[in-house]
Amino acid sequence: MFIQIRKRPVLLLCVALLWSAVCFQAVAAPKREFYQLKIYHLKDQAQEDRLDAFLKNAYLPALHRAGVPKVGVFKPAEAAATNAATAPEKLVYVFIPYASVEQIFKVETEVTKDQSFASAGKDYLEAAHNQPVYQRMEVVLMEAFAGKPLFTAPKLKAPAAERIYELRSYEAATEKLHENKIAMFNNGEMEIFQRLGFNPVFYAQVKAGGKMPNLMYMTSFDSKAERDARWKAFGDDPAWKKMSAAPEYANNFLRADIYLLHPTSYSEI
Repeated sequence: MFIQIRKRPVLLLCVALLWSAVCFQAVAAPKREFYQLKIYHLKDQAQEDRLDAFLKNAYLPALHRAGVPKVGVFKPAEAAATNAATAPEKLVYVFIPYASVEQIFKVETEVTKDQSFASAGKDYLEAAHNQPVYQRMEVVLMEAFAGKPLFTAPKLKAPAAERIYELRSYEAATEKLHENKIAMFNNGEMEIFQRLGFNPVFYAQVKAGGKMPNLMYMTSFDSKAERDARWKAFGDDPAWKKMSAAPEYANNFLRADIYLLHPTSYSEI
């Protein structure tokens, strides 16, 4: 009986130490961020100019006041056709990182109550039905991968007009195959990108969007030439060749869409 009484405090101490270790790991591990990607579809330069003015002078400052530290704004890098009738659709991509999904709703509520935002963004917010600032807008909601829970603003050296941000979208045939592709990233593919100097901005699973099941990620480069060289090195990398040939990762994506973008002069990422 005496021995049992003495063992109990020791057992409780061991449990307490184990629980403390678990709690420490939970605290130490960064919480995975959530991202909004807003894609504006525009018909002409007039809409693009109005949208730029809204984003630069009203929306980004309002997001900052509501607690969002950095926002990325990007446009397609491909040169537009000179003939207006055959010119590609104008697009603007706005990448907004949030600490949590709850923060998204909190920030959106605060922005709507921001009087400075209402004043600076009046042309956009009160646009007439026959003079809209955009043709349509898409919103994609994403959660960061466990292997890269926080986004990174790359430290590129080239002028903004020369930088290339590559946004990729990977759709899968089934949810199971989609999860398998995410596991591939978390189990080594992201490490290859990092080692080869791809300057990753984010990797994330799409939680809501027009293409599902889907994941998206963004890498960045000082130039198109550097981007091409990095991808050649990636294709030749022994670790990638081994991983891509592994049977457990076979057929884990159905379609890949690639978008080469330049940051705007007022982009913060």
